Amino acid sequence: NGAVPGERGKQDKSVKRGNWGNQIEFVLTSGGYAVGRGSVWRFPYLCYRNGGGAFMFPYFIMLVFCGIPLFFMELSFGQFASQGCLGVWRVSPMFKGVGYGMMVVSTYIGIYYNVVICIAFYYFFVSMTPVLPWTYCSNAWNTPDCAGVLDGNLSSRAAINLTRLLNATQKRTSPSEEYWRYRGEAGGWGRRCWQDPADAGCPPRRRYVLDLSDDIGNLGEVRLPLLGCLGVSWVVVFLCLIKGVKSSGKVVYFTAPFPYVVLTILFVRGITLEGALTGIMYYLTPQWDKILNAKVWGDAASQIFYSLGCAWGGLITMASYNKFHNNCYRDSIIISITNCATSVYAGFVIFSILGFMANHLGVDISKVADHGPGLAFVAYPEALTLLPISPLWSILFFFMLILLGLGTQFCLLETLVTAIVDEVGNEWIIRRKTFVTLGVAVVGFLLGVPLTTQAGIYWLLLMDNYAASFSLVVISCIMCVAIMYIYGHRNYFKDIEMMLGFPPPLFFQICWRFISPAIIFFILVFTVIQYRPISYNDYIYPTWAISIGFLMALSSVICIPIYAIYKVCRSEGDTLLERLKNATKASKDWGPALAEHRSGRYAPAFSSSTESHLEVQPLQPEKGRSEAAAASPVQGSNGSAHSQDSRL
Repeated sequence: NGAVPGERGKQDKSVKRGNWGNQIEFVLTSGGYAVGRGSVWRFPYLCYRNGGGAFMFPYFIMLVFCGIPLFFMELSFGQFASQGCLGVWRVSPMFKGVGYGMMVVSTYIGIYYNVVICIAFYYFFVSMTPVLPWTYCSNAWNTPDCAGVLDGNLSSRAAINLTRLLNATQKRTSPSEEYWRYRGEAGGWGRRCWQDPADAGCPPRRRYVLDLSDDIGNLGEVRLPLLGCLGVSWVVVFLCLIKGVKSSGKVVYFTAPFPYVVLTILFVRGITLEGALTGIMYYLTPQWDKILNAKVWGDAASQIFYSLGCAWGGLITMASYNKFHNNCYRDSIIISITNCATSVYAGFVIFSILGFMANHLGVDISKVADHGPGLAFVAYPEALTLLPISPLWSILFFFMLILLGLGTQFCLLETLVTAIVDEVGNEWIIRRKTFVTLGVAVVGFLLGVPLTTQAGIYWLLLMDNYAASFSLVVISCIMCVAIMYIYGHRNYFKDIEMMLGFPPPLFFQICWRFISPAIIFFILVFTVIQYRPISYNDYIYPTWAISIGFLMALSSVICIPIYAIYKVCRSEGDTLLERLKNATKASKDWGPALAEHRSGRYAPAFSSSTESHLEVQPLQPEKGRSEAAAASPVQGSNGSAHSQDSRL
């Protein structure tokens, strides 16, 4: 059961909060949390843009010196205290604002992340047709500039004309891009209407999936298909978390491994296509001169940091449901390496198909390569139309995106619910945790409705670029400093030794104290230096929208100084120095949650302040009742009663 030698009688379970059914559930859940959409639609693009195979070198360097150590720190932090992102800060109460900052970040990400899932749901549903809707240019939403790879006669002459159109005019838009952006009304937009939109016989010019407006401030109408899919995605997330980790731990047996099945199917299909090898070579061919470019190292560090989900609060929350003696050191290495290997593997899947598409069009692969929504909902769907039985491949691809998104969304929602339940902490709310989950899901759905409007994609990208960017770096850096230098690295190393049976390896001790904080600071500086105002295609965001983005980023960071000031003001002491000392000192109830694990300096001296936070369990519950009945109290010499059985 994960207990260390000499503790065979301990149950190592938390009846009050619950635990994972087994360690496989934890590994699958944490792996699904870390392996998200960024592994598919961001890493391959960064790799080919930053020197192909040469990018792998700084990428794995950052994984070893920053990714794995931070991952291990958060897992061990949550597992030792068996608390969510708020409760763990009993270690140094003044820094509880870090936990609130994690909650704010998880709220932002949870809102827009489910909108991405809902768009994947939409494409998944519309793919269930004999012909994919974005295959040809003969639809009502298409423009005169539309040039589909399957339109007309697929002779060499058509390919030459299409290549000329791509290289010379650069006005060609694909059917998938116009499907993503445009929608025609009844009767469609013929060439006459495009030339003279004011013609009385022409319907209003509109768009299809996004019904994209011309400005972020022009919300327009709610896209009802997307709203319905958003409701479906939130219902799925709620049902999977209806019993907390007990239900989500069973769901991940399917949601975590199945994306790898789909990736493998798409990979096998991709490498059999003409031009696939060219795409893969474009993805992997090293350009060693780019290693000396600071931007390459910055991109590698940022991708490692963001893809592993550090500072979101999810890792701490998931680890808090582990048994106390679980080997989270082993788990952190397995999950981190699996995440990075998945990113590399996804690159083969993406670029084999894009290489085939570039070969079919007769253009350089850089003309079809993209990232983010442009890859997931424009470039890759268009490439899928070239495959036989294209609806099948489209269904598999978007189902994979849905599962990758759900794996992350489960942890985001559970992070918020666990933080609320742990903070209140009484039996009433613990018994009604399902209703807390429902309430958070309903609020998340309502806050996501504006992202399904005609300007929704503008707001989604604004949140993606600002709400979870440099604020995560600041939160992670302060967490490292608080644990290593305020609480004390020696204390923390002893805690880990008490929990795992061995201290953290010397390499991790050095990384936690020096190397990882330095890399995090480098990421922060790099983010500031490389900052460019956000844009979407040709649309430049107005100043007021960018200001809102910065406010979203600051809203999570500002929690840290606000709570620190509040805590110092409420702490005991006659001078400011005394108040600071008391505010940063670990509270009396910091330590293992179960009384059976509190030994050494955590041996409980029960009082009203500590007893309420500890879960006391019999060492052998099956014998508890019978032995209690058999044991008769006798009168001691000091007049107090005690049991004949010293074990009780």
